[in-house]
Amino acid sequence: MLDRERILAKLDELEGYLQELDQIRPASFEEYRQIEKKRACERLLQISSIEAVIDVCNLLVAGLRLGLPAEEDDLFEKLVQASLISPEMGHKLRMLKGFRNILVHEYGRVDDRIAYEVLTERLGEFEAFKSEVLKVLRGLESSKGGPS
Repeated sequence: MLDRERILAKLDELEGYLQELDQIRPASFEEYRQIEKKRACERLLQISSIEAVIDVCNLLVAGLRLGLPAEEDDLFEKLVQASLISPEMGHKLRMLKGFRNILVHEYGRVDDRIAYEVLTERLGEFEAFKSEVLKVLRGLESSKGGPS
């Protein structure tokens, strides 16, 4: 059974993290490279925004009984196959998850330019994800005949 309230709570969490990122987002690449700024931004991206997105995907896949994912990338694929998120969003989520893995596991050094690009040019992907999930929830609600 889909835990709509938990999904909405995770989306609210995501919104809060994005607001925090917006407050500390550096105005320039040079500002980003200051160690405190860099670490704060990386941490908010990793544990907050990207993890919240993965949690929402897990809740959707489990709640809609789309099958057991073998790995996190399977979450996105299952949602795309069920037409719950767009193929483009599935690709963006895989890329963000890969970036999160680099931050968490430090597979080599994090490329500061890529991290800065995510902060300055790709935060909208989180908003787009949120919109797609809310559309899914509204669709599921209306298909049950409940309030939309």
